[in-house]
Amino acid sequence: MAVDDDGDILPDRDAAKGFYAKYEPKEVLGRGGCSVVRRCIEKETGQQFAAKIIDLSDSSDEGVYEATIREIEVLRMVAGHPYIIELHDVFESSTFIFLVFELCEHGELFDHLTTVVTLSEKKTKLIMRQLFEALAHVHGKGIVHRDLKPENILLDDNYNIKLTDFGFAKVLVPGETLTDVCGTPGYLAPEVLQFAMYEGSQGYTHAVDLWACGVIMYTLLVGCPPFWHRKQMVMLRNIMEGKYSFQSPEWEDITDAPKDLISKLLVLDPARRITVQEALTHDFFQILPSRSQIIVTTLREEQYKGRPFNAKKMFQFGIMCVRAVIRIQRLRFTPEPVSLAITRVDPYRIKALRKVIDNCAFRVYGHWVKKGEGQDRAALFQNCPKLDFPRTPMDVPLIIGKA
Repeated sequence: MAVDDDGDILPDRDAAKGFYAKYEPKEVLGRGGCSVVRRCIEKETGQQFAAKIIDLSDSSDEGVYEATIREIEVLRMVAGHPYIIELHDVFESSTFIFLVFELCEHGELFDHLTTVVTLSEKKTKLIMRQLFEALAHVHGKGIVHRDLKPENILLDDNYNIKLTDFGFAKVLVPGETLTDVCGTPGYLAPEVLQFAMYEGSQGYTHAVDLWACGVIMYTLLVGCPPFWHRKQMVMLRNIMEGKYSFQSPEWEDITDAPKDLISKLLVLDPARRITVQEALTHDFFQILPSRSQIIVTTLREEQYKGRPFNAKKMFQFGIMCVRAVIRIQRLRFTPEPVSLAITRVDPYRIKALRKVIDNCAFRVYGHWVKKGEGQDRAALFQNCPKLDFPRTPMDVPLIIGKA
């Protein structure tokens, strides 16, 4: 077997002649349990792709091959959508499977969020609209993704999303429910946990993806997940109880529309949870009329109130409307006066200082953030003391020091 510059063992070229005849593998982009993702170049065209090389012989799970074949089938079913990753080529041998995907230059949304900490409402609206449109296409095919999270959302050259990683995806026939527990703990819907903990519980369907969308949207706006707790069992209990809030200082500067959409996504009863089509028609995604449309509408209303038309006054009124709208739009760029008393007591309450604090924290401790449950990310936002005192004096450990 060949070995690359990083010391990784490359698959035997005789076992996958088709892949190596068509593509030239380059550096490693990411790693999984039994797979490696490499940038590769198509020899004939020079176009770049991402090749996921799955080592079947290195896996202790006998179901990896079946899961990979199922993922290929799902990817072919949802192919052609602008916000879903495109599977370009497949090569299979006795020990390796090569999946060649389109290359997304800007990597995962998770890594982008680690760099910028939080996203504005405008950028969150763009990403979530694209995610809901991709999810509508997936659900329209009867498919449940079951592993939606920022790590499985890629960003292309124009920062448009590409939904990826359909390893847990499953095609459902009408009336069928799922019972197996899979996904990432921080994004699991309560009905999935309920089935795992209580006998006789009903299965789950496509609604679990909408719950995960609510967790993602919450995380994009404030940087940390809604149900986080450093103890995983407490976090799972928070999910089961739907225990989250918009009371943190970060939410004071966010409007009501995204909060309302999140509250309709994070509903415990899946039957009452908003659907993907209802989410797309939510007020958060409605396009507001432009400045010129507002002025024209106002002028027309004034004209048809029975008053005599006065061109000079109408022109003056239009100028006043434009100036008023410009001033309103500039208000968000006007810095708020900082109170010295509040700064001394609670500096994190002030938005400008809070953004500086969060950015500094991620610059210093960003290497702690690991992909998965978002636990390490949320820990960086915990600005309250850790209080875990023993319940009784008998719980205090006896420490004997040397003289």
